Amino acid sequence: MRRARYNVAPQGQDEWPIRKALTLSDVDVTHPFLTLPRQPVENHILVHLMQQERDHLKNKEQVTINARDDDTGDLHVMKLKWRGSYYSLIGKWGRIVRGKGLNVGKEIKLRWVNGCLHFSVPQQQIVTVPPLQIVQQPLVQDHWPIRKVLTLSDVDTNHPFLPLARRSVEDHILVHWTPQQRELLRNEEQVNLNARDVDTGDMYVMKLRWHGHYYILLGKWGKIIRRKGLGVGKEIKIRWSNGCLNFSVPYEWSAAALPGQEQWPIKKALTLSDVDTNHPFLTLPRKAVEDHILLYWTHQAREQLRNDHQINVNARDDDTGDLYMMKLKRSGSSYNLIGKWGQIIRGKTLQVGKEIRVRWDNGCLLFSVPE
Repeated sequence: MRRARYNVAPQGQDEWPIRKALTLSDVDVTHPFLTLPRQPVENHILVHLMQQERDHLKNKEQVTINARDDDTGDLHVMKLKWRGSYYSLIGKWGRIVRGKGLNVGKEIKLRWVNGCLHFSVPQQQIVTVPPLQIVQQPLVQDHWPIRKVLTLSDVDTNHPFLPLARRSVEDHILVHWTPQQRELLRNEEQVNLNARDVDTGDMYVMKLRWHGHYYILLGKWGKIIRRKGLGVGKEIKIRWSNGCLNFSVPYEWSAAALPGQEQWPIKKALTLSDVDTNHPFLTLPRKAVEDHILLYWTHQAREQLRNDHQINVNARDDDTGDLYMMKLKRSGSSYNLIGKWGQIIRGKTLQVGKEIRVRWDNGCLLFSVPE
């Protein structure tokens, strides 16, 4: 199909409007594709395609294009594929990765000229990725590029492992590794690493394992859960620095009562629906929960509750010391505590009119029903 539009960069305009540092997924020859951000592609490539080609891309989700390596003059017939929030360049990309010896951190530049996609990876503009053993940038205490709110599976000591998003690990951890270390991870699917608890200074030898769409951290994770008393809803922060994986789970503000403040800020007399074992749930007033429980949560945990309408929480019976894994569910003008509530009703022989007291303390929902 003949393309009627041509583009030449006006004087003073960037000759290469699309630039990106290659990531681990960009240079993976087992699944070869180059990810390109949506907006730059639409502003600097699609604008030069004919309307029929743009329609074909939108309907069929891919279109065939000519691509030229400006460094060597080689021509390739490739495909530009639309993936919703981004585009990918596929076809001969694996051959290009191998032929040019592309690695993580190198910069690729792209532009559209005279009906053809031009690209270049100049050798003199390589973004140096220092070997693991000589990364010596000073720690930046406020810089934690990887953050996640711990879920129920994250704190399960029976099957202890911490899943981490693939893109975050590749962009903020593997980018600091040597090519040999990344190859070892890809071939063996796991690699040993040093991990440091920034809160305590403790060091651990752990394993990072590749699971296709995500990575998992395992080894001493069960010990870390128990030592730090990790619970659902707590936020873990991770960064790579000085050849080591650093992590932190900041201690939450405790909801312990200040002098003159009520130790149990949420109190209610149990109703008939609260003690119904056929449909067991405890109703809690919305304002009380937001003022005295959600107040102590991280922003990410509150967002998760808002989006999913429920979240796992650790709960402890202050009268017996028993621990339960439960769910806090948002229900219109109130919140419901569900999960093990039927078991609690039977175990404590709860009845209509009894008073239950609730508070949040150190990552756990505490409750008490005094005799």
